[in-house]
Amino acid sequence: MKIERAAVIGAGVMGSGIAAHLANAGVPVMLLDIPTDNGAGRNGRAEGAIQRMLKADPAPFMSKRAAKLVTPGNTEDDLARLSETDWIIEVVVEDLAVKQDLYNKIEAVRREGSIVSSNTSTLPLAKLIDGMTERFARDFLITHFFNPPRYMRLLEIVAGGHTRPEAVSGISDFCDRRLGKGIVMCRDTPGFVANRIGSFWLQCAAIEAIDHKLSVEEADAVMGRPLGIPKTGLFGLLDLVGLDLMPKVDASLAGALPQDDAYHGIRRPWPLLDKLIAEGYTGRKGKGGFYRLNKDDGGRVKEAIDLTTGNYAPAAKPALESLQLGKAAGLMGLVEHGDRGGRYAWAVLSQVLSYAATHVQEIADTVWDVDRAMQLGYAWKYGPFELIDRLGAAYIAERLKAEGKDVPALLATAAKAGAFYRVHEGRKQFLTATGDYAEIPRADGCLLLEDIKRASQAIKKNGSASLWDIGDGVICLEVHTKLNTIDTDVFAILDTAIKTVEKSEEYKALVIYNEGTHFSAGANLGLALFAANTGLWPMIEGMVEQGQKAYRRMKYAEFPVVAAPSGLALGGGCEILLNSDAVQAHAESYVGLVEAGVGVIPAWGGCVELLHRFAQDPKRPRGPMPPVVSAFETIGMAKVAKSAFEAQETGFLRAGDEITFNRERLLADAKAKALSLAEGYAPPEPIELTLPGPSGKTTLAFAVRDLLAKGVATPHDEAVADALADVLSGGPKADMTAPVSEKEILALERAAFMKMVRTEPTLARMEHTLTTGKPLRN
Repeated sequence: MKIERAAVIGAGVMGSGIAAHLANAGVPVMLLDIPTDNGAGRNGRAEGAIQRMLKADPAPFMSKRAAKLVTPGNTEDDLARLSETDWIIEVVVEDLAVKQDLYNKIEAVRREGSIVSSNTSTLPLAKLIDGMTERFARDFLITHFFNPPRYMRLLEIVAGGHTRPEAVSGISDFCDRRLGKGIVMCRDTPGFVANRIGSFWLQCAAIEAIDHKLSVEEADAVMGRPLGIPKTGLFGLLDLVGLDLMPKVDASLAGALPQDDAYHGIRRPWPLLDKLIAEGYTGRKGKGGFYRLNKDDGGRVKEAIDLTTGNYAPAAKPALESLQLGKAAGLMGLVEHGDRGGRYAWAVLSQVLSYAATHVQEIADTVWDVDRAMQLGYAWKYGPFELIDRLGAAYIAERLKAEGKDVPALLATAAKAGAFYRVHEGRKQFLTATGDYAEIPRADGCLLLEDIKRASQAIKKNGSASLWDIGDGVICLEVHTKLNTIDTDVFAILDTAIKTVEKSEEYKALVIYNEGTHFSAGANLGLALFAANTGLWPMIEGMVEQGQKAYRRMKYAEFPVVAAPSGLALGGGCEILLNSDAVQAHAESYVGLVEAGVGVIPAWGGCVELLHRFAQDPKRPRGPMPPVVSAFETIGMAKVAKSAFEAQETGFLRAGDEITFNRERLLADAKAKALSLAEGYAPPEPIELTLPGPSGKTTLAFAVRDLLAKGVATPHDEAVADALADVLSGGPKADMTAPVSEKEILALERAAFMKMVRTEPTLARMEHTLTTGKPLRN
């Protein structure tokens, strides 16, 4: 089935976010809500939601252009237009009567074969379709998105006994390929999968923190990184989602679960939470929550609340011995330690992991589905069953038994089998309810480097990068440094890759890709700062020259090179994209030449490549000066595109570069792109540019002085801009009568970089960025 048009009913935060993400995927969507009579027009709620999203940060839209695909309307005047849509998503208040009244209206106007789904997180499908027509029940399912819909990858789908298999497969495939979602099929049970386990964890961890007399900082430190949970931990997460949401979720889940469910055993009145909500301390959206910024001190001091007294004090770094041991000895070191941090970790983990093992067959098909739901919906690095394996199923079972607690049957099975997961003949498998192992399924068109690495040996590797054969004559270069930064070892593997393909009849293309959080944060800044502080200027100049040569060899290789970024592609990482034959970008790619922020300029070909992009773009003004001005603004202001679509608009990606929404399909798409380019491939011609020379540099200097006078630019910004302008204008010898070669511009890049890296303000910027993760304005 094809989803060519959609409708979302309910223009609240969730509904409007779903509509925005459909528009991100290029799907025209109607956004409807009840009509307004407040002078804003009858479509005021939907129109207001669109305007709010255009101003929101993080942005629901991947490009402001996507907003044009969202048509506002209301449920009285525009309901008949639902007949034009293929998928209708209901996102209204969690009230069964309201939903069913709306369903009857939808059923009266929708066309045959269209799909209707609910984004409910609390109401069972069986109740939603009770009393509805058979036709409606056949075309109905639950599609539970997580907030914010653009960024959270999990989509839980619940199908009823009457739901057409084609409806389930059609929506699943669309949401996988077009919206980039990881699909988890759930049973029709309270909270489905992620919120069932996640709510138990939140409730249990909060109560145990109070009982073990931990501070909120200590609880977050224990419940965060040691467990593979985001550093917000527990209380930071509650502040993020909103404290006022917790009692609602708690009441809803408790009301739906049977009385013998363990969730009821961890519930108790929490006066402090009630007090915070009543006083407007609802988290980040309110005056603060478990953490706040002290407004009496200009909002600069982060404070944390005392869980016993309710008083705030400056947040303190936890100093628990168990946390230190956990860093050294892993999760086992944490839970085995006898201090309150270790006892707290075990108290929470023992209950949460037991709860997951007890209910997995009730809520999902497999343990892998539960783990996947927690990874994609709550951003856990490890799902509950992976956490069990990290401690050992036998260890947990024996400790529970020693404490007089029940050992879930599935946990006992895993203890006997050895683990919930194993690698067998190069393939990862999970334990089934029968005690057998089954392979982790991969959807058609998904190719993961982690699977290839389990089943094969690297062609070549060192401490920074590796080469892998990904089949069909394509090799993959994987960078695996911290933040996948670029260093000389990466250049060595890139050189090996080029030689391997060029000398082999077996290989015909290269893909640059990794499965880390980020493609590359650029050059290894720490290494450059170390060299500068020790006076090793030849070493820095050698790195710059080596990078230029490596990227030139890649660009002019006799085979196609495709870059496949996801996450950050900054500085030298961005320059990989600019020097590749094509880019297959994950939609959530954040791309930019940010070197000016640390006081230098792009020197691995970023300047010349961006100039060439702008000069060749038929949609941009012609002549020597417009490309220079565009490149000067983009590089000088360290602009970062906050999606692959913005990267195309900015010029970091070409119009012909392609975008993949599902992260797990990125490598397969990049490989297919590389193979499509391989037949009849010829390297690009060397670049020659007509540049304005000194007169162009003077024009740029006037603009910078104006910004300096207004206080927008700093003195060192002016110095960096001067060096950048010299490169982009073609240098002092350039004029508009003779082209400037790529080789000449690269030499200007090197000289400007070395000039700036020797200055104290640049070194201060580098050190500040490495220390704080933020730019220094000096």
